[in-house]
Amino acid sequence: MRETVYIGFGSNVGNRLDFCDRAVTLLSLLPHSQLTGISLLYETEPVHDHAQPGDGWFLNGVVRLDTDLTPRSLLTVLREIERALGRDDAHRSGPRTIDLDILFYGDRVINEEDLVVPHPRLHDRRFVLMPLNELDPLLVHPSLQRTATQLLTDSTDRSEVRLLFPQPSTRYGSRPSCSPSPDL
Repeated sequence: MRETVYIGFGSNVGNRLDFCDRAVTLLSLLPHSQLTGISLLYETEPVHDHAQPGDGWFLNGVVRLDTDLTPRSLLTVLREIERALGRDDAHRSGPRTIDLDILFYGDRVINEEDLVVPHPRLHDRRFVLMPLNELDPLLVHPSLQRTATQLLTDSTDRSEVRLLFPQPSTRYGSRPSCSPSPDL
């Protein structure tokens, strides 16, 4: 059964834009899946809550994907993309070429050892909430029963998150519009 999934992505090492573009391009090529939305890019200061990501600022964004892949299969593919783009598995909480996180998988709540959905800290992170709110402000968190807009409004995270300006164009294919087409 096809589900709508939201995946957060970010990079704070090397050519951050290139890593983000390549990750989004690879996500757009997933089998049994269709990329239906991509947020703008945000430049964000690193958050030192459960990780030690270094001092380099991140480029962050969120994609919306309709997929038939199971949550476990999707997680496996995301880890493969991270490895292919140079993510250091031995130091996952350190600086990273690319980080891919399943934020939501439909309205499912999953709590397994290495797969927790919705992402357990997304409601505390403006760098996730801002691009998520851009894609779907009325998306309801299945556990907290609050919309993306409400979560962003209520967030106590004061880390700096700024829209990257000017927005770059991608070198790896066209980005689908985040807005519905006029004939819908």
